[in-house]
Amino acid sequence: MRTNEAVVRINAAAYVLTAAALSFALALHLFPTLFAGLLVYALVTALAPAVQRLVPGVHAHWLVVALLAIVVVGALTLAIVAAFAFLHSESGNPTLFFERLTPLVERARTQLPTFIVDRLPDDSAEMRTAVMEWLGEHTAQLQVAGKQAVRVVVQLGIGIVLGAMLALHSAQERPQGGPLSVALKARAAHLVNAFHDVVFAQVKISALNTLFTGGFLLVGLPLFGVALPLAKTLVVLTFVIGLLPVVGNLISNTLIFVVALSISLLVALAALAFLIVIHKLEYFFSARLLGARIQAFAWELLLAMLVMESLFGIAGLIAAPIYYAYVKRELREAQLI
Repeated sequence: MRTNEAVVRINAAAYVLTAAALSFALALHLFPTLFAGLLVYALVTALAPAVQRLVPGVHAHWLVVALLAIVVVGALTLAIVAAFAFLHSESGNPTLFFERLTPLVERARTQLPTFIVDRLPDDSAEMRTAVMEWLGEHTAQLQVAGKQAVRVVVQLGIGIVLGAMLALHSAQERPQGGPLSVALKARAAHLVNAFHDVVFAQVKISALNTLFTGGFLLVGLPLFGVALPLAKTLVVLTFVIGLLPVVGNLISNTLIFVVALSISLLVALAALAFLIVIHKLEYFFSARLLGARIQAFAWELLLAMLVMESLFGIAGLIAAPIYYAYVKRELREAQLI
């Protein structure tokens, strides 16, 4: 029988090791691996109970992992094919893209203040020249960014494999292990639950926001004879960027407002009013979906994201809601809050 002092020491050691591991994941730029691993593990553990009704035992986990592998490989293949098809299409052609931007720039010049207009390019040729000059000045940085992108893709692949392996490992009957092992497993379970709460809830919130935004851009505005440029692209960006809590919607809404401003000030104001209404609805659903799960307000998440971004950059910005939800779960479990 372990004494209370021994239990406290074991739990303290587990907390320190977990905090160190989470910190090293960001400091060593391994967060993509952690994120992918947690995502696959959470998906497998969430889907396995339903599959176990048809395939009992560990075979359900094997089936889910196989299906996930097929989906991931298929999605990556489709993404590559779609990227090449887009680049060879009229919409994705870089030259035609700059030509399509010319009307937007000219219209925006009539709506914006003078000090902003003076800083805008006059036509597509000047815009293309400016972009080429910027690319020439930042060639080294772009090469580094390309290498980092390859590294992130590799890390995501490793994380997917690790998450699947851990899901299968956890499904097998094994001895309980020592006291530290048990404590670490409890910390890992809380981390997975926090990840599940944040990511899955945010996907629902982003999907709902995208549905409303798509209805406004693709249905509402055309009913009044307004065709917003790049509307479909904006809808896709709304979902992808909206996966970032709080900050994501601010970015996507800014893009929508700027594009709407290229049509007219009235359209921009209408878009702004609609986005404000959507935000109010989203805060309600966020409170029900995300806030209720991790018991955190929007200002708490925003503060955590600001601090983490200043410490670890973009990775910290993405990790902040997950880490914050995990910390709050541990504090509630210890009855400290």
